[in-house]
Amino acid sequence: MSQPVTMTRRSFLEGLNLSVGGLALGLGPTLTEAEARSKVVPTVLKPNVFVHVAADGVVTIVCARSEMGQGVRSSLPVLIADELGADMARVRVLQADGDKAYGDQNTDGSSSVRGVYDDLRRTGATARTMLVTAAANRWKVKAVDCEARDHAVFRRGTGESIGFGELVRDAARLPVPRAEDVRLRPRAELRNVGGDLPLLDGPAYVNGTAVFGADIALEGMLVAVVARPAVVGGRVMRFDATRALAVPGVKHVVEVPAPKAPYLFQSWGGVAVLAENTWAAMRGRAALDITWEDGGNETYDSEAFRETLLASVRAPGEPFRQVGDVDAAFARAARVVEAEYCTPHLPHAPMEPPVALAWVKDGACEVWAPTQHPQAARTEAAQVAGLPESQVTVHVTLLGGGFGRKSKADFVGEAVYLSKQVGAPVRVQWTREDDIRHDYYHTTAAQRLRAALDEQGRPTAWLHRTAFPSIRSTFSTDVKGPVFRDLNQGVLDLALAIPNVRAEACEALAHVRIGWLRSVYNIFHAFSVGSFMDELAHARGMDPRDNLLDVVGPARHMSLAELGVPKLPNYEAPLEKHPVDVGRLRGVIERVTELSRWSERGKDGRALGLAAHRSFLSYVAVVVSMKKDEAGRARVDEAWVVVDAGLVVNADRVRAQMEGSVIFGMSLALYGAITMKDGATQQSNFRDFRLVRMAEAPRRIHVDIVRSEEAPGGVGEPGVPPVAPAIANALFALTGTRARDLPIIRSHRV
Repeated sequence: MSQPVTMTRRSFLEGLNLSVGGLALGLGPTLTEAEARSKVVPTVLKPNVFVHVAADGVVTIVCARSEMGQGVRSSLPVLIADELGADMARVRVLQADGDKAYGDQNTDGSSSVRGVYDDLRRTGATARTMLVTAAANRWKVKAVDCEARDHAVFRRGTGESIGFGELVRDAARLPVPRAEDVRLRPRAELRNVGGDLPLLDGPAYVNGTAVFGADIALEGMLVAVVARPAVVGGRVMRFDATRALAVPGVKHVVEVPAPKAPYLFQSWGGVAVLAENTWAAMRGRAALDITWEDGGNETYDSEAFRETLLASVRAPGEPFRQVGDVDAAFARAARVVEAEYCTPHLPHAPMEPPVALAWVKDGACEVWAPTQHPQAARTEAAQVAGLPESQVTVHVTLLGGGFGRKSKADFVGEAVYLSKQVGAPVRVQWTREDDIRHDYYHTTAAQRLRAALDEQGRPTAWLHRTAFPSIRSTFSTDVKGPVFRDLNQGVLDLALAIPNVRAEACEALAHVRIGWLRSVYNIFHAFSVGSFMDELAHARGMDPRDNLLDVVGPARHMSLAELGVPKLPNYEAPLEKHPVDVGRLRGVIERVTELSRWSERGKDGRALGLAAHRSFLSYVAVVVSMKKDEAGRARVDEAWVVVDAGLVVNADRVRAQMEGSVIFGMSLALYGAITMKDGATQQSNFRDFRLVRMAEAPRRIHVDIVRSEEAPGGVGEPGVPPVAPAIANALFALTGTRARDLPIIRSHRV
């Protein structure tokens, strides 16, 4: 999803900056050891630092990832503070601007903790090492005779202590220690990591002082709304600016250039109306009389495309995973079980629609935006403004949700373009209708699964075909379907104890902008596989839990070779570094069925559905209970989630993410769908793109977190994929109805 920045630990430490006014540690230019030791000590705090210890003892920690409700600002700084030995009551968290000096800032792919865990700890440990050395020098003792805790350095056995602030000047004069001289604390000494940490921004959310993208205002600012073509790739033929300019408060009407394929993060184009306030801009937009040329995607019909995808998976595709001889196993099978599954396009629909404020003036550009990917926003702003990135500053506000939508920078580019045109600060505000109709949609997909059974009912072969327009079509015009990297999400990494396995990718062309959505391709791969596992269980006459455990097999680590996945040149597959741990997968399945009283299913009218999935290095199993209400309609009554995310930093946020994943997964399973007719989106707001409402939510969501010392896994996304298949399986247990198409409400009217 995001491209990692390659950085050795040595270069990380050698690039740390020091400040006379305080001890400041952060990513800077890579220096040789000699250069680092001879570098002139800066006299100011640089903006790319992660840690700053001031002379008054206040510790400032920079959070380089974006906060969108997941609590990253309440989690990442704790890693540094615990390693440092800081008192969180004296720690200030500062949001980073977009800057490559921070490494990867893309808050995407459930990577915020797992991607920087060791590096952030080492940053805090380096600061601690320097403070301890400074104290040891004062006491004329060895550093091992000192320890940093409670915002001070203590001399062992004497009770003497020196506060961090008192040690700053001495520590700032020390050379940065070598990587091998920096010791990370034992896990037991990390006092806050793993507990239920308070939500740093919680009070501001409640009292209304939290600053989101639309809360930023500058003197002389204009507000813009844009009339965009209904069909991606469409163009403006003509429009009447005079009618819009006649609306009180409207100041400018500006045509926005149409994008060229591949669309990348370019805007949709169209006509912008700039006014003194949002309402005037919206009224001005409504007054435009625009004639559009729809372009090459005007014939796109999502219902017809569903049949195209099904036809694609009914024919052989390109094999990416092969074990044994699948064709021979099917030829001698006593029975074949097969099914096809379809999922629609989905929008992101964050609570806060896209918004960005930009001011281009005097050869520089400044942006304020709720962006998940500050560096991509900076790059796009620089390209649109015609400026070097060094002249562009991107300030990151709080995000009112993101789900992957705000990792794209098209809305930032619009604000920059309009500010440059009119010579004033411009805030581009998207409405809910804009957000629904002009999204980077989650891709539509079709899956075909087949399993061969022998005379004893044992699975002897597994064939999985998948077809969907790839996200890479947004970045390249020659992509005709899934590529190897796309299948690392629920296909290549699927644990199977079956002797013959093949997975194929089939052709699918894109007709809309495709983008990342929370859990990405795992959504439809988990739905199809999780549902098919249940179908296979009933075909075998087995308990679905017992069948699932039988099919995934015994506890083991599955390498590329065992999975049947080739090692490609010049590409390090995630499975090479992180093999599939079937023991952990079995663990969450066994635990969730224990907690949900799986063996008592059917009692009190409840029907249970089970599904499990591995994604973003985490293992999650879900059981959903469904009952019929007084009107005889099937309703989700209760849900159980067990997550093994390795070492957990903030248990409260993990719990919250799993609870939110159930609601998110329910929404896409029951209602979620974007349909296209004549190339245009047919939905516009929450009245026709439904989300689960409060009365429909489960009466209880139980979350159990596996205690683990494994490497940290993802949390924000892994809870979503198993929810839809668990619901579909519970629906079958309750009604005997199989849901192979999503959304369930539209396809089955339950």
